[in-house]
Amino acid sequence: MLKKRIYQGLSAALLALAVGACKMPELATKAAGRPVPTRYGSVPDSANTARGQWQQFFTDPNLVGLIDTALQRNQELNVSLQEIQIARNEIQIRKGEYLPFVGLGVKAEAERPSRNTLQGATEEAIPIQPEHRNPDPLQNFQLGAFASWEVDIWHKLRNSRKSAALRYLATVEGRNFTVTNLIAEMATSYYELLALDNQLAIVRQNIELQTNALELVKLQKESARATELAVQRFEAQVHTTRSLQYSIQQRITETENRLNFLMGRYPQPIVRNDALFNTLVPATVRAGVPAQLLQNRPDIRQAEQNLAAAKLDVQVARANFYPALRITGGAGFGAFKPGLLFTTPESMLYSLAGDLVAPLVNRNGIKAMYGNANAVQIQAAYQYERTILNAYVEVANQLANINNLEHNYAEKALAVRSLDQSSTIANSLFKSARADYTEVLFTQRDALESKFDLIDTRMQQLNATVNVYRALGGGWKP
Repeated sequence: MLKKRIYQGLSAALLALAVGACKMPELATKAAGRPVPTRYGSVPDSANTARGQWQQFFTDPNLVGLIDTALQRNQELNVSLQEIQIARNEIQIRKGEYLPFVGLGVKAEAERPSRNTLQGATEEAIPIQPEHRNPDPLQNFQLGAFASWEVDIWHKLRNSRKSAALRYLATVEGRNFTVTNLIAEMATSYYELLALDNQLAIVRQNIELQTNALELVKLQKESARATELAVQRFEAQVHTTRSLQYSIQQRITETENRLNFLMGRYPQPIVRNDALFNTLVPATVRAGVPAQLLQNRPDIRQAEQNLAAAKLDVQVARANFYPALRITGGAGFGAFKPGLLFTTPESMLYSLAGDLVAPLVNRNGIKAMYGNANAVQIQAAYQYERTILNAYVEVANQLANINNLEHNYAEKALAVRSLDQSSTIANSLFKSARADYTEVLFTQRDALESKFDLIDTRMQQLNATVNVYRALGGGWKP
């Protein structure tokens, strides 16, 4: 009767232990929303430029060659490839934890118990025939296999493996996003380089014109038709324009080196045809519908995979509250003499054990881990929503930018035409002494600035098409 009551008490204690272990704290959760507007502008369009390959979007053969080199040699891109390999290995690690662990072992030991211990004193006190006494020292030789396996009752290990697989997919999408940004950065730097080349050509033309004007003023001074003030003003303008030339040359060098850095090589000349810059027409971009961003943008796909992985991590942390079942076992041979090691069945040994353990003392640590996993999941949900919002805003801004730059370029082209004519008129009037030298200086300066602005606007147009192509998620598809 007493033994029965003891068993009943132990059973009740174990049941209470299991129930207490399964009780978890209540935490706030958040579900990520995916709603996006139905269109960017007034008219929805299902066609999407981002679905095409980047070789179809960029038609300049020099730019295509530079991008192709960058995709092969860019260090950041190669670093992301190693991150993918690390994530792939993490899947194998999680898969190994899910499977039983089996190993082989060999053991050899010798033991002589002290006579002042229970084992030694027992052998001395009990009369045993010498031929039946244990060898002194007692040797032990073993050879066998052992195994341990945590039974995945609560899908803890399985969910951990799935989480690693999702994070692997997230690193793949991260590399795709790196590819998209790399192609866009290569294109914008290349267009900037062409713009600087054209600005440098305009500066050199102006230096030649201003130098001729300076010589003319000097001749006019000799004939008393101009003063030393006019000579000094024209000479100062020549020096100012020459200083601008050196500034542009420095920017050209830095832009070339930035392109070389992106291609993973040391500085060298960039092959290009700057004469084509003025004939480059910004490509027509079809934005499609905003819902396509969920499939086309690698950063959104990456955030989605990270969110799914974070949800599984919460389930893994929750499983730590439940009892864990582990099965261990072994089989092999054991003897106190090497010659008897493989004597069967006397030397055969085996073991099999199972233990069910529920957390009790360290529950606060488990609660903290569970709370952290839940907080990371909430962060991932907000990050996912933020990534979608940012993608939509980027596309909307660039589409508006393309439209406004088109009108901006048209107006500046008209301004350049008018200032060119005014500069020609001012020079003609100055030669015939019908205009002051300051009018020539001002019109030349305004004409130079307007040409610079026109080139800069054309570069912004080209970069806007590149940016909207990147914002739509183009460039990463093979």
